[in-house]
Amino acid sequence: MHKRMGLLFIVTIVLISSLFGCTQKNVTAPKPTIAKEESNNKDNKIEENIKENEENEKENIISDENDDNNTNKADDLIQSPLSGIYAPKEKVLRRPVAVMYDNHPRARWQSGISQAEIIYEFLVEGKYTRYMALFLLNEPELIGPVRSARPYFITTLLEYDPVYVRCGGSEAAKADVKKLKIADIDALTSSKRVFWRYNKTGKRKPHNLYTSMEVIRKTQKERKYRLKGNFEAFEFNKEDINIDGIQANTVKIEYFDNNTTKYVYDEEDKVYKRYKDGKLHVDELDKSIITAKNIIIQRAKTKVIDSYGRLAIELVGKGKGIYITNGKAIDIGWEKKTRESKTLYFDLSGNRIKLNPGNTWIQVVKPSTKVTIE
Repeated sequence: MHKRMGLLFIVTIVLISSLFGCTQKNVTAPKPTIAKEESNNKDNKIEENIKENEENEKENIISDENDDNNTNKADDLIQSPLSGIYAPKEKVLRRPVAVMYDNHPRARWQSGISQAEIIYEFLVEGKYTRYMALFLLNEPELIGPVRSARPYFITTLLEYDPVYVRCGGSEAAKADVKKLKIADIDALTSSKRVFWRYNKTGKRKPHNLYTSMEVIRKTQKERKYRLKGNFEAFEFNKEDINIDGIQANTVKIEYFDNNTTKYVYDEEDKVYKRYKDGKLHVDELDKSIITAKNIIIQRAKTKVIDSYGRLAIELVGKGKGIYITNGKAIDIGWEKKTRESKTLYFDLSGNRIKLNPGNTWIQVVKPSTKVTIE
């Protein structure tokens, strides 16, 4: 009986205390949810980085006795097949995106191109050039101006199994897209939600068509395109190395008298600053200077095929070229066995070229194009 009375007394005291807040507990605020892949919320990204760092620290403590075996597991980073840069698996294992960039003088400058890992410059009709930029790790918030396709761009993009972003194209290119079942996002058949005219830079149609990586990735999912790529990677050095070649502090490529591309080596940062038609090439999005870690000059037979001046560029076969990095240049050869296979680059001893980690500009030129290296 006394025990029951005592227990009743204790229960009564606890109930009274809870009513008056005497036993208030410390409440821990829930951690923010990590942002989804396509989110651009900076706060969420910061929280994600903090959480990753905390998890890595815990794992390092637990696996302290096996550091050598678990370093990569702790970081969970792998090398990008496009740039050799280490990044989280969820970014590296995605499908690349190939964007056709307008490079008409009235279209400059381009937005988001500094965040691409591989960029090609090809001749098009009218003595102009056009870019095709490949993205994997980065997600520019503004991309453009976007322009049309040509068959030789498609021959190149087949090496990367990308989602292809363009605005129309030649009849031959459009037929290729359909026949080859390219994962295509064409402005001519997409809504204004996917592409829009951006007029704040003062550019006029057709040089003002833009999109964003967020919209591209969303459209990729909506159209049920494969989310992961399937292609052969470049080979990269594990760390930055110097090649044994001729001095290459300045590289000038003369497509035509009034159409030139120049690179100037920045010895401190070990990259090349890019110039187009004598002007420093900058990114329209953030005004950053366009640079290149690796430069490949690929000579390919080129001919005019119609009255509009459209070109045929022979990218399947063999040819010569130049590889440039860290202030040095060497002669190389290239080979592409089929339209779908990867273009391989070799030194003169027949060894496959390994690129330094970083972005690469590939300049496709005629065999007769004047290239000056100093």
